Amino acid sequence: MDKNKKLSYIATYAVLLILYFVLFSLINSGFISRYQIGIIILILINVILAASLNITVGCLGQITLGHAGFMSIGAYTAALLTKSGFLSGYPGYIVALIVGGIVAGIIGFIIGIPALRLTGDYLAIITLAFGEIIRVLIEYFKFTGGAQGLTGIPKVNNFTLIYFITIFSVIFMYSIMTSRHGRAVLAIREDEIASGASGINTTYYKTFAFVLSAIFAGIAGGIYAHNLGILGAKQFDYNYSINILVMVVLGGMGSFTGSILSAIVLTILPEVLRSFAEYRMIVYPLILIIMMLFRPKGLLGREEFQISKIIAYFTNKSKRGENNGK
Repeated sequence: MDKNKKLSYIATYAVLLILYFVLFSLINSGFISRYQIGIIILILINVILAASLNITVGCLGQITLGHAGFMSIGAYTAALLTKSGFLSGYPGYIVALIVGGIVAGIIGFIIGIPALRLTGDYLAIITLAFGEIIRVLIEYFKFTGGAQGLTGIPKVNNFTLIYFITIFSVIFMYSIMTSRHGRAVLAIREDEIASGASGINTTYYKTFAFVLSAIFAGIAGGIYAHNLGILGAKQFDYNYSINILVMVVLGGMGSFTGSILSAIVLTILPEVLRSFAEYRMIVYPLILIIMMLFRPKGLLGREEFQISKIIAYFTNKSKRGENNGK
C-alpha cells in the first residue's frame, strides 16, 4: 500500500469521526430537534439501501426492483425476534439485525438462482413480482400482524449505534467490491460471455452479489423497523424499490460515494419541499429530469470520490512549488 493510499484511509476515517462528533454534539446540545434526528437516521438507512442496491445494479449491471422486498423480510424478522424477548437490550438488537440480514440473504439466494438466469427487463419484472408477493404474504399471515401491521416493536433510535452500523456496512460492501471477488463481479458486468470464457464462475458471482445486496437490505430493514416501532406491508411496496433505484442511478451506477451522496440529497429534498406540498411532486421529478439530461451518468458516474486524489494534488503542487523555488 503506497503512502497516498494510507493517507487517504486515515483522512477518510478522520472525516467520518469528525462528522460523528459534530452531529453528536449538536444532538446533545439540543440544536438538532427530535424530528431532525429522525431524518438523519432515515438518511443512514437509505445510505445502506442505496449502497447495497448499487452492488446489484451498479457493480453487477442487473436491474432489480425487489429491494424493498428484502428490506421487509429483514424488518419483520428482526422485529419478531426482539418482540419475542429472546435477547433484550442492544445485544438483542444487534443479533436481530444480523438474523434479519441472514434470512433476507437466504431468500435472496433462493430467488436469485432462477431469477439471475434472466437479464434486463425480464429480471426487473420478476424481482418486481417477488417484492409484491412478499408484501401480500406479510398481509396474509397473522404472526406478521396481517393488514393491520406489526406493533409493539422495541424502539431503538440511538444515533451513535446506527451511525457506526452504517459506516461498517458501507466499508464492508466497498471492501468486498474492490477485492478479487468484486473484480469478478465487475468483469461480469462488462462482458459476461468473456468472463465465463476467462474462467470466472458467472453463476456463482452473480448469485454472490445478489445475496450480499439482499443481506444488507435486510439489515437496513431491521434498523427501519426498530426506529419506527411499527410496521405495515404497504411501507414496502414497489414505489420504495423504485426510490432506492433512483438513488443509485442519480448517484452513478457503480459508485458507492455517488449512491451515498444521492441518498442524502433525495432523503432531505422531500423534507425541504414539504412546505411547498402543492409543488413538491412537480419540483422533485423536474430536478431528476434535469439531472438525467445534463448528467446522464449520474453525479459521479462510475468514479469514486477519493481523498487520495486531493492529497496527491496538493502534494504534487507543493513539489512543483519547491522545484520552481530551486
